[in-house]
Amino acid sequence: MTSKNRDISMDRRKILQGMGAATVVGLAGCQIGGNGNGNGDADGGTLQFAQAKAPIRFDPITLNDVPSSQVTGVIFEGLYEYDEATGHRPQLATSEPEVSREGSRWVVELEGAATFHNGDPVTAEDVKYSFEAPFDEETENASEVDMIDTVETVDEGTVQFDLNFPYGAFRHTLHRAVVPKSVREETKQTFGEDETPSGDEEIFRFDPVGSGPFEWVEWTQGDNVRVQRHDDYWGEERPNLAEIEFSPIAEPTTRVTSLENEEQDVITDVPPDLWTTVEDSDSASIDQSPGIGYFYLAFNCKEGPTSDPQVREAVDYVFDMDTAIENFVAPTGVRQYSPLPRSTAEDWEMPLDEWRQIPHDKDIGEAQSLLEDAGVAQDYGFRIIVPPDDKRENIGVTVSNGLQEAGWDASVQRLEWGTFLQQYITGSEDDYNMYTLGWSGLPDPASFTFPLLSRADEALGQTNGTYWGANSEAGKEASDKFIEARESADFEERQPLYQEAITTMLEARVHLPAYNLKESYGVDNDVSGFTSHPAAGFKVFDENNNTSVQ
Repeated sequence: MTSKNRDISMDRRKILQGMGAATVVGLAGCQIGGNGNGNGDADGGTLQFAQAKAPIRFDPITLNDVPSSQVTGVIFEGLYEYDEATGHRPQLATSEPEVSREGSRWVVELEGAATFHNGDPVTAEDVKYSFEAPFDEETENASEVDMIDTVETVDEGTVQFDLNFPYGAFRHTLHRAVVPKSVREETKQTFGEDETPSGDEEIFRFDPVGSGPFEWVEWTQGDNVRVQRHDDYWGEERPNLAEIEFSPIAEPTTRVTSLENEEQDVITDVPPDLWTTVEDSDSASIDQSPGIGYFYLAFNCKEGPTSDPQVREAVDYVFDMDTAIENFVAPTGVRQYSPLPRSTAEDWEMPLDEWRQIPHDKDIGEAQSLLEDAGVAQDYGFRIIVPPDDKRENIGVTVSNGLQEAGWDASVQRLEWGTFLQQYITGSEDDYNMYTLGWSGLPDPASFTFPLLSRADEALGQTNGTYWGANSEAGKEASDKFIEARESADFEERQPLYQEAITTMLEARVHLPAYNLKESYGVDNDVSGFTSHPAAGFKVFDENNNTSVQ
């Protein structure tokens, strides 16, 4: 297994589709009796959880969306999990990994008691398979493991990872879900899909066998997913919750109403205009934490007038990003001034005060002067494309209005996700001059800078829709720094490389950083032990939390 000379698509699961994070720990379950606000079950009852979108698939090797990963988060486990913040603690592993060869060799010993839902032990061969499959099958998740050269089973309970280079963020990679090789290989494409008619509905009976505290029950496509507590869970403790049910409710007002009416116990994505409604409710509250994400306005740096940094600076003058975030995002998110979430930037001792001074206040006169000096024809029409998300569309409209105020035509086109994801990466002036997008990642700078801002082969044309560096020596040098920093495990070596390259990017206005969404949930007062989490999305069962519904 090696990443050399391979053209692998970057992980599209990390593209934020209006949610706080892509890798989340979530729970769903089935109904015992009573309504979603609990049934008096002594073991903690049934949790009704409203998602903003319906899940799609449930195989960790291939899934690429937040709603699906919310379900699989309790069915599967990784070698490690996050603690109450973004630290690491063993899950399927017995202890901390043994690291050698300057960070390029990692050896992990497995918990001998760990078993899958079918009773089979979790072995080193299962771990090896789980880390090799995304790359070997050329899935869209291949970039998450393409730094691995080889995975070897030292013995049945010990696995050894040798990396192509000392990848600084590999500690987070070890959180990937482990699947049973024998079960998945029997039904590799669907991991146990069996369509069984049920009245006028289609019940999709998958069999995603994991080692987690909950096991699969059923899924009605486009409707509810149900999982239940695995009573033979190998861990010392077990969940309070007997069952949990995920229900997709796309319309935000309906989602909030379902919480108010006690039809749902927890809801995701409380919209800005209804935030105070939930926050001031007598029967519910908002549980929130800063997310690990990044939303931004990006420019086509390959073709058209926005390939000129002077034009990009002019766009920065036609509106005020602080005001836009206050109007369209707050209080569901916070202003962000770099590609790194604030917590990550602080951990890495980045110059946040310096970066905060780089964006301009609105100055239409200065924008006009820069556009004229750059030779942008008065009849040129700027094209901004946005995904189907109100927050990002509003930012695009704000920029368009500012350009029109300056005297240039500009339009905003809202595209469905499939079309948008194909279009923003083309680098064609005919397709876009600017776009708005979001990205979630790991609590490490490499997770944001390498895929979004480097000129690595696996980024160009895949996630790097800006093509920065095609017309810029500074861009090429910054890309080299992002790649060099990713291929080191030494903080003292990596930190200045990231600081210098990000500063160059911000001054060149390749992106105009916008905001980071909070991990936020509306939670009924009858729910206890539920908590949002910056990296995992939310948690209902671990050594710190064990959710119950009265």
